Parts: sequence; C-alpha cells; structure tokens
Amino acid sequence: MTANGRSEGRDGRGGFAALDACVHCGFCLQACPTFLATGDESDGPRGRIELMRALERGELGPDDPELGRHLDRCLGCRGCEPVCPSGVGYGEGLEAAREQLTRRRGVPRLARLALALMTSPPLSTGFYAAARALRATGLPHVFSGQNRMRWSLGMLAATSPMRNAEFGTRNRKKDTHSAFRTPHFALLFRGCVMDGLFSHVHEATIRTLTVNGYEVREVPSQACCGALHSHAGIGESAAALARINVQAFGDEPAAIVVNSAGCGAQLKAYGHLLGEPAAERFASRVRDVTELLAEHGPVPGAPLDRPLRVAYDAPCHLAHAQRVIDPPLAVLRAIPGLDLSLTADSAQCCGSAGLYTMLEPVLSREVLAPKLAALLLSPPDVVATGNPGCVMQIGGGLLAARAPVTVCHPVELLDASYRAAGFYG
Repeated sequence: MTANGRSEGRDGRGGFAALDACVHCGFCLQACPTFLATGDESDGPRGRIELMRALERGELGPDDPELGRHLDRCLGCRGCEPVCPSGVGYGEGLEAAREQLTRRRGVPRLARLALALMTSPPLSTGFYAAARALRATGLPHVFSGQNRMRWSLGMLAATSPMRNAEFGTRNRKKDTHSAFRTPHFALLFRGCVMDGLFSHVHEATIRTLTVNGYEVREVPSQACCGALHSHAGIGESAAALARINVQAFGDEPAAIVVNSAGCGAQLKAYGHLLGEPAAERFASRVRDVTELLAEHGPVPGAPLDRPLRVAYDAPCHLAHAQRVIDPPLAVLRAIPGLDLSLTADSAQCCGSAGLYTMLEPVLSREVLAPKLAALLLSPPDVVATGNPGCVMQIGGGLLAARAPVTVCHPVELLDASYRAAGFYG
C-alpha cells in the first residue's frame, strides 16, 4: 500500500508500471482530444507518458510548472487506450502521476470547493437542493449562453428531467407485459451528482429494470464513488470512499447497477484501487444499467407519438474505460420507430471530464467545439448519452447555440416508450 492507502502493485511502482508497454508509435495522437485541439505533442498521450516517466525517474519534480500544466490539461478520457496496439494502461499512470503532483502542490482551491459542494454531505445536500430550486425557476434555461457564468447556467438547465410531454408520450393502454420473469435482484448505486440533479434517471432506471425482470433494491450508507477525487489526485479520499461502498453493498451476489459512466468506471476499478479480495468481488458485480437491460432483452416498448431522430454519443468512461459499446444501442433499438445514429465523432470526448469544465474552461470548450459543430450542422431531436457530465456539457453547448435539441440518458427514452406501451398501468 502507498501512504495514501492505494494498492501499489507487486513491483512497488504503482500505476507507472502500466506505462512500460508504450513504444511511441503515435496511434494514440488522433484519438486524443487535447492533442487535436492544441497540436502540442506534450498535450497528447505519447508526450505525457514521457513526462510521467521523467517524473518517476526523478528527472522532473512534481512542482515543475510545465509538467503540471500538461498533465492538468489531460481530460483523463482514456480514448488513447482502445487504439493502443501495445495495451498501455495510460489511465493508471496518469492517476499515479497526479497523486505525486497533488502531494506536492496540494489541491487547487476551486477543486476543493467543488468537491466539498458536490460530494460531501451535508454540504452537498444543501447545494443540490439550491441547484434544483434554481433549475425549477426556468431561469438557467432563459439565461444560458456563451460566457462562463451563462454556460454554467446552461449546464444546470440541461439536467432537467425529460418531460414525456416533449414527445407526446402517454399511456395508450393499461396492460402489463406478459413476459415478466422471476425477478433478478440489483442494488442501485445512487452517487452524488446523479442523486442530486438526476434522480429522475434513477427513477427511470428502476422502472425500466422492473419491466425487464429485475427487483431493484436501495442500499443505505453508500457514499460517493470517489471518481472526482481520483481524477484530482486525491487517492487517500478515493480509497476511503471505496471502502465505505464495499462495506455498504456487502458480499451478496446481486448486481450493482449504476447509470453514470464515470461512477461505473470508478466502481469497476475498486479491485485495483484497494487491492483487496472484497473490493475485487465488489467490482465484479458492477454493471451499467444498459448492460443489465441488454442482458435480458430489453423488452421492446411502444413507438413514441412522433418519429424522433436520436443521436447516441458514447461517454468516454463507458466506451473507453469500461468497453461497453453495444448495450446502450440495444436499449435505444428497443424503442420502435427511432431514427437512430451515432454522433459524428461519438468516440471523442465532449470536454466535460468531471471538474475539467471548471478548472480548464477554455480548453474544455475547444474540445467540445467539433462535436457541437457536427450536431448543429444537422441537429437531431435528441442526443442520448449515459453520463451526467456529458449531458450537462453537450446540453449546455446546445442551449448556448439556441438549438432545439433535448439531451438525456438512454433509459429516459426507454422509460417514455414503456410508459407509452402502458407497462406502468
């Protein structure tokens, strides 16, 4: 174990050992959003790996300003990993390097404030209550725009529940699905941002899983997943939160269902994070909601009242970190009549990346720009994506452009289809 409570690995090098396979081939560069935005080799995976190797060898210190600048500018999207022919574990190396930087520099004041407001009850409880109250006024939607404050308002407006009335869905009949099975059991991971601003996605998750033969149970005493802490280099806090969750969810065989790609990637990494058998068993039970729905179906719904053009945008931590590609599309294909496609650059990061929009606002917007331009060229009715940060970033961008496009989680659309089918009676 390291001093911060994380697993060090067998060779004592921690995450740095995952970088050893890099042969500098450069396949990663075109998959790196920050390299494409800046054209700077040091803002790409190959350059950052060299910087991290120099940090491990002591050739660069953790207080070196250029080292910090280029590592801070990494989104941590891990888009480089699937295209790497050598299997470099870039994400592991990045977190190890950021921990060294954080131990030397401390956590930036803005990041500390954001983490406290978003992840630490009871402060976060009040913060989310105030955010929901502001959202309910409709003012964030009205005043969304391009400058930093108005962009933030647009991101908050994008968290609004998808209203069935938007697509004219209604109960057409009052029957139930005859193929309901003996329930499987699933335990719901609620998280922080998801529970605070996207509880409607939790409700849709429970309803759609129930239609597909699951009994979803709540788990008291669970905590934040720790993803934001890991990305900020605060490994000790991430490990402490992981231990709380491993204990809260127990050792029963029921699946742990999560509907946030970032949370899911973190939860599935608990075995690596803690290096303990109980954490490895916990991680093996974690499933994205679309994985569970696709595993036993999903049961087809009814057409919505008007045809919809839906563009699916794959969240980085679902596609790249968890390698979950087909299940979200299977969920959307269970809705008859959708004109379904992928966004033009679905595999590229939207620039959200946890706290990145706050800490690197300019580059975050530059990363989003190509995706936003492609969407505005031929706007769909809906962008579906399975991560809260992606919903907020893409939604905020579309609101700033005054594009009439709804952004939502795939299960929200399936939920509307099931309501239209009368499955909820």
